[in-house]
Amino acid sequence: MAMFIRVDIDSAVQQDAALCKRIAEVCPVDIFKVVDSRLETVEANLDECTLCDLCIHAAPGKVQVVKLYR
Repeated sequence: MAMFIRVDIDSAVQQDAALCKRIAEVCPVDIFKVVDSRLETVEANLDECTLCDLCIHAAPGKVQVVKLYR
C-alpha cells in the first residue's frame, strides 16, 4: 500500500489506448502498466514516485498525483 502518494486517473483515459500506453511509457519508475488496453497503477511501485510530473504532462488534467503527506 502506498504511503506517500495516490494516483488518480480520469476514467476518460481508459477510452484512449494510445494515451494509456504513453502514460505508462513516460514513467521512469514503472508506476503504471497497461493491461487489456487499460491503464493501471502498480501499487508496489507507488512509493518510488519521484514526483517528476511526466505522467501529468502526458495527460494534462487526466492524471493527478496526490501527496498523502504534508
